Amino acid sequence: MRIRKYFSLALLLAPSVTLAQQSSNDLPAAPSAVIQQQQEQQQREQQKRAEEEQRKQQQEAQAQQEDKPAPAPDPSTQTANANSAPDPKGSPDDTPLETIHKNVDEVNVVFTVSDKHGHFVKDLKKEDFQVIDDKKPATKIIEFFRETNLPLRVGLLIDASNSIRDRFRFEQDAAIEFLNQIIRQKFDKAFVLGFDTTAEVTSDFSDNTEKLAHGVRMLRPGGGTALYDAVYFACRDKLLKNQQTENVPTRRAIILLTDGEDNQSRVTREEAIDMAMRAEVVIYTISTNVSGVKLKGDKVLERMADATGGRAFFPFKIEDVANAFSEIQDELRSQYLLAYKPADFNADGRYRSIDIVAENHKSLRVRARKGYYAPKQ
Repeated sequence: MRIRKYFSLALLLAPSVTLAQQSSNDLPAAPSAVIQQQQEQQQREQQKRAEEEQRKQQQEAQAQQEDKPAPAPDPSTQTANANSAPDPKGSPDDTPLETIHKNVDEVNVVFTVSDKHGHFVKDLKKEDFQVIDDKKPATKIIEFFRETNLPLRVGLLIDASNSIRDRFRFEQDAAIEFLNQIIRQKFDKAFVLGFDTTAEVTSDFSDNTEKLAHGVRMLRPGGGTALYDAVYFACRDKLLKNQQTENVPTRRAIILLTDGEDNQSRVTREEAIDMAMRAEVVIYTISTNVSGVKLKGDKVLERMADATGGRAFFPFKIEDVANAFSEIQDELRSQYLLAYKPADFNADGRYRSIDIVAENHKSLRVRARKGYYAPKQ
């Protein structure tokens, strides 16, 4: 990893501002606002079909030429041709493209188990669980780990809109303390993203807690709230792409600090949740609403956490935010991981539900993501 040294605050801020603008522009609009985009997409698809038809005609013409009888080979050149090495690159016409199809029929699930008092239960075995996939028992549990030690990839998303201005400094302090406690150098990584009208990455993936803390300190409250856009972007453009780049198993989570109100996003709440499930991201939410009354935004936070196997925290006072961070840290260190084979699996891109049951322990509560999207061939 290369570390760039910036010689002024202006140079430090410039990349994050640019990224905020780019990420906002790259996000898809909500379905009700994409008519123009759909028309442009249709035009592109028509042009693509025309190009494919032209290419097909060219290939057919070439095939007809190849079907003609070839002239008899010159005996004097046969030996030379046999000993000559083939072109390693080949040509598009001579070397057919090879497509490898593989059914990804193993599902990984990270989950926690707690008793009726909310205490984590960490000593269960594989035999204690049954997995119901798409309403049918899983064929087999392949792997099972207690207190999984997979590397963490965490996105810390902080609401920097006007609605939380009066408690912003305390939330920054709590977030920095959380990063100091949870990130293990050369093992875990996190990034910091602030959002108001747009999403702004102030510190990219790093295991350097000082650098991450600086990213938190850079945030300044102001503007509207594009909460769903921020979650969508963090899942798709950060956590999912990072997983594809690293190509090693990790636990991916978002810690979302906000009041849950959204007035600027172009994607919907459900689109943001769907992207989190596709990226296999667990969302933990900490509400900044300390009024003591559950508001509309709090229900949004509950929905996001519940759908992805996370947890929603509702501090009674601002000082309890630090306690919420502490509980999230404890939970991330108290998880199980299992891999299983579902029954009647089809790689059709369809959503499939997941239900994990602690057999013979009916009083225990298992919390995991509600489902996943099967890969599509």
